[in-house]
Amino acid sequence: TMSGRVIVGVKRVIDYAVKVILFCCCNRPIYVLIFYPVVTHLTLCLLANVSQLTPGDCCTRETIRTALAMGADRGIHVEVTGKDYETLGPLQISKILAALAKKEDAQLVILGKQAIDDDCNQTGQMTAALLDWPQGTFASEVTLEGDKIKVVREIDGGLETIKINTPAVVTADLRLNTPRYATLPNIMKAKKKKIASMKPADLGVDLTSRLEVLSVEEPPQRQAGVKVETVADLVAKLKELGRI
Repeated sequence: TMSGRVIVGVKRVIDYAVKVILFCCCNRPIYVLIFYPVVTHLTLCLLANVSQLTPGDCCTRETIRTALAMGADRGIHVEVTGKDYETLGPLQISKILAALAKKEDAQLVILGKQAIDDDCNQTGQMTAALLDWPQGTFASEVTLEGDKIKVVREIDGGLETIKINTPAVVTADLRLNTPRYATLPNIMKAKKKKIASMKPADLGVDLTSRLEVLSVEEPPQRQAGVKVETVADLVAKLKELGRI
């Protein structure tokens, strides 16, 4: 183990098995808990953000309570509301995480590799850049070795092993660990654990967005395939469709 605090990002995202229905007035999906408790014997701090204080506040605090029941020691709830929430992106979240890491004197920040809602794969990298810390992204295995962290990364060509100094930022791949389930005794204990609430202004963070979402729409429906008997039929069909 290593001494120090770890900040673990928590976010409610849409379940991967649910078909998302987009409404013309809505460009932000609903959020499900993803929590990767991969380091033990450390003080874990959590981050979540909310839309409006009602009913979003209730959902977010419940998410944090669930994470506390899964082993975290303390929760931090950063309230983001109104227009700031509507334009909230990876850069703004990274600014909040970086400010929290400095405030909490954290030695490690653990985030998901890629959120299932916006699919950006940017928050971990941006957080590391803002902090000027080493980063181990797409981690499928993490081992603490003194003041260094050995990270096995899942890349296109296979597995890559790196060693980075602490403090550092690590983003979790799917196979990093098996998420634990919250037991009833731990759920009861989580109700007594502390959740601190603060606003981005308390951290000195400017959430002004430089991006504008013009539209959100479903991808076009895939057309049914056509079976052909011979190669000649295939070539003829491709010519007919203008593919060759």
